[in-house]
Amino acid sequence: MAEHIKIRKAAGTWVVRAGGAVLGESKAAMALAEGDYPDVIYFPRADIAMAFLDPSDTKTTCPHKGEASYYSIQAKSGPLPDSVWSYEAPIDAVADIASLLAFDTSRVTVEQV
Repeated sequence: MAEHIKIRKAAGTWVVRAGGAVLGESKAAMALAEGDYPDVIYFPRADIAMAFLDPSDTKTTCPHKGEASYYSIQAKSGPLPDSVWSYEAPIDAVADIASLLAFDTSRVTVEQV
């Protein structure tokens, strides 16, 4: 794993909300710490209401994690484009986040409950 990336089980229960609606709750979330950035919480798909997520054509590449695929959230207040990402096949060093979902916390709320 890249020296500046650490992945661990996120302690407790985590919830993600968009437009006031709960999209998911998990006791199996993972926390990814990368350098000086705040931790990013990754949720298992089984704990997320996937019916509210639409795949996007957007893709980005991180040299430390690989290619990310994006999803838009269909919220009651309207779509939130590219607000969710996932590394479907990350590089081996960060394989613990494969297929998990992370959320843009400037658009949704991710918090420990």
